[in-house]
Amino acid sequence: MTRLTRRGFLSAAVPAVPALIALGACGRGGSAPAGSPASVQRPGTRPAVGGGDMTPGPWFQISLAQWSLHRALRDGTLDPLDFPAAARVTHGIDAIEYVNSFYRAQPNEAFVPALRQRTGDHGVRNLLIMVDGEGALGAPDEAARVRAVNAHHRWVDAAAALGCHSIRVNAQSAGTPAEQRDRAADGLRRLVEYAAPSQINVIVENHGGLSSNGAWLASVLTQVDHPRCGSLPDFGNFRIDADTEYDRYRGVRELMPFAKAVSAKSHAFDADGNETRTDYRRMMTIVRDAGYRGHVGVEYEGSGLSETDGIRVTKELLERVRAELTPVSSP
Repeated sequence: MTRLTRRGFLSAAVPAVPALIALGACGRGGSAPAGSPASVQRPGTRPAVGGGDMTPGPWFQISLAQWSLHRALRDGTLDPLDFPAAARVTHGIDAIEYVNSFYRAQPNEAFVPALRQRTGDHGVRNLLIMVDGEGALGAPDEAARVRAVNAHHRWVDAAAALGCHSIRVNAQSAGTPAEQRDRAADGLRRLVEYAAPSQINVIVENHGGLSSNGAWLASVLTQVDHPRCGSLPDFGNFRIDADTEYDRYRGVRELMPFAKAVSAKSHAFDADGNETRTDYRRMMTIVRDAGYRGHVGVEYEGSGLSETDGIRVTKELLERVRAELTPVSSP
């Protein structure tokens, strides 16, 4: 991971644990965990799961995660309000994923109408908001947990106003693995009960600490047991601590039954345009075989290429893999 990562926005660290944790049957590979709704696997309508609408076309569509442009956004080269235009005009991508950190200083009433105008002008679809820095949804203290849930309400409201299908959150907690599971599930359940009436999903990313253990995170989502609570598997965020990295292919396989979005993390490429840390063909085969038919987000986080080139090469790789792996009976 590079020094500048979205994980840096998190307000608390999750304690380190061994990579493999025995938590009942939560490590069952590609089988759907108990309690996971079947509709999660195959996007149908936007209110149900998000990520895709099953209209004729490619078996997945490509979106752009705003974090891919974090350097340009931080140094002022790109105004956060111009992200929709940059996605469409510069990168040829018509679906986007926001990061709340770039809008926290503004009230919803200021940036939401501006983004709605710009996405409308450029024919761009708003998919989700990645939410960091709003407190631990699995905080050991119940009052702190409730405060964190309430702090996320603003982003549920913004997502609904923008026409997104989801907000992406973190399963931060503390304690034993079992305690963290219970606490994170409690906070997520409280938040999803707020989000559901607005037809917004609450999706959790593998994002450091225990959440980077695919089996553990699957057990959390199973315990929440709500059709609007799911996962956002990220190809690259499987480092539990400085010494322990969870197997990324196993982790994505464990999280795909809950997936309402997918993040194609990239860092570096070889001379043939293949990502050097992740076998995209192997990874996207897992995604395809899980029945996922939604958006896959380009999230370039490397330093060897410019952000523009990193986004382009990642997009091209996804397009090649999509052509190679397209199912015979694509929806």
